[in-house]
Amino acid sequence: MLQSVILAPQWTKQRFTSNFWGFRERSAAAVAKLTMGSLVEEQVQDRAVKSIEGLESRDCSPTRREGHRRKVVRLSIAQVLTVISQKQKAALREAYKKKKFLPLDLRPKKTRAIHRRLTKHQASLKTEREKKREMYFPQRKYAIKV
Repeated sequence: MLQSVILAPQWTKQRFTSNFWGFRERSAAAVAKLTMGSLVEEQVQDRAVKSIEGLESRDCSPTRREGHRRKVVRLSIAQVLTVISQKQKAALREAYKKKKFLPLDLRPKKTRAIHRRLTKHQASLKTEREKKREMYFPQRKYAIKV
């Protein structure tokens, strides 16, 4: 029963593996995550609940093999929760698509310096003194006589 719950029975750290000809193929975990994206939210949550129950039932005897199985179950739970949060965020993006303002977590993530920088309009503004100086002392124009 637990085998049907585990999403990635042969977990590899690499997301892609190379075959004989050198072409990249997706690992089992990446394929499981892709197929989970098409499931209905209730099915995904059912998988998460089953994985958590499987994890709780394994907490009795910590042997080396059991530790590995726990790790695989934890990874499958993390994948399920990731898919759920991705779906929620996609729905929020769709809802706020035509609104004037976006929530902070949906805005593009940039550095702190970029957030604090002046806007283009603010940077282009000139003081009264600069305006007067440009008006009274314009750029001189020279022409070379040939």
